[in-house]
Formats: sequence, C-alpha cells, structure tokens
Amino acid sequence: MMTPGFVVGEAETMIEVIPIGYVRGGREKARDDYWAREQASIELDGEQFATDALAGLEQFSHAEVVFHFHKMDQTKIVSTARHPRNNCDWPEIGIFSQRGRARPNRIGVTVCAIVAINRLWLSVRGLDAIDGTPVLDIKPYLNGFAPRGTVREPDWAREIMADYW
Repeated sequence: MMTPGFVVGEAETMIEVIPIGYVRGGREKARDDYWAREQASIELDGEQFATDALAGLEQFSHAEVVFHFHKMDQTKIVSTARHPRNNCDWPEIGIFSQRGRARPNRIGVTVCAIVAINRLWLSVRGLDAIDGTPVLDIKPYLNGFAPRGTVREPDWAREIMADYW
C-alpha cells in the first residue's frame, strides 16, 4: 500500500498527494539565481510506474514539473505580504503575487528543457529544485497552454528574473 507524501485540508476535503518520483542530482541547496545551467534527473517510482510511463515525452523540448519544497521549514511559511527576497527596493506584495518557496503548500512549478529520457529517468536542464525534491507531476509543455494575449508584469518582477536563469 502506498503512503501519502503529504496530506492537507480539513477532514472532508483532504487531499492525498504521493510523489511520482524524486529529483536526483543538481544542486544540494536552494539558491535564488543561475538555474539555467543546472542539470538534474527525475527518477520515477518504479513501484508506481511501468518503464513506458515517459514514452512520447521525447517528442517535446520542454516539460512542466510540479514539485514540493520539502526542505522549506513550515514555521517560515509566508501567508502575508512581504518584499520579494526581502529586498526593500521592491514593493511589499502578497505571497500569491510572487513565486518564492515559502508558500503555504510549498508547491513549485517550473518549465524546464528535456535533455534525455531513459526508462524511468528524465534528465532536464533548468529545474529549480534541489537533489531529493519530491516530484508531484510532469506534463509536456504545450504552446497552446502559454498565455494568450499580452503578458503584463511589474518592473520588479523583471529585475528578479534578470539572473534567475
């Protein structure tokens, strides 16, 4: 029997989430910038998936990876407004207006480049998750899911991303 990776919510609305695999390699500690050069693999759980679970993903250049910030101390979770990266030059904004890891459910989402696939292993570049991170889902990146129309973002958000990748 599988055990949940984590459970959230009230009794009548419990959500059970079981990791599909784990990040192997890449960084051991989270740092904010220069993720584009990082290469890591995602090892799928062989007890949950057959070796063809990634079949067809090689036809895509990128995958969207959903993961859990498992090393984020729950006592440091942010549920109020704050300055992104504690930089007072940037405006104080709510946690849902930024992508920091101190999120209420500690869930991260990243689009990364597919480097190689070997049975239950997916090698990627640009995944901003550390070694050992539980992976919750992998989806192929489809242009059809990209934003439609003009994308708007504030100047401080462009500043944050200047060195992120």
